[in-house]
Amino acid sequence: METGRPRNIDSPEMMWKLFRDYVVDLKSKESEWLKVQYVGKEGVRETDELKLPLTLEGFKRYCWDIKVGCIEQYFKNIDDKYSEFLPICSRVKNSIRENQITGGLLNVFNPSITQRLNDLSDKKEIDVKGSLNVPNLPDIGNRK
Repeated sequence: METGRPRNIDSPEMMWKLFRDYVVDLKSKESEWLKVQYVGKEGVRETDELKLPLTLEGFKRYCWDIKVGCIEQYFKNIDDKYSEFLPICSRVKNSIRENQITGGLLNVFNPSITQRLNDLSDKKEIDVKGSLNVPNLPDIGNRK
């Protein structure tokens, strides 16, 4: 029997429910983030709600805000005490990644930042071969 502090989250199912609640909470905050544009020759001010990306940091913050507390240990499986949470933590991370990549592909989110956050940047190696061709210098006297 394990002793110590009780877990913040009792089951993988509860973790998934918390994540789904985070998604709903994030959607409700979209009206707080507005894109302002001035349209037409009259410069009419228009606003559009921005779609907010899912992030693991946002999910962790959400859990703090609703008094669940720190959930880092579930994702890191500290001391192998959270092994049963690994599949659901993987699902959470994959859901976040899919949201960010799809948003980047559709230009809803900045594609460049999306690439960097998800290690999708195109890496190219450039191999430069050749030699330095120095023309014969005129004799300018005794070179020592």
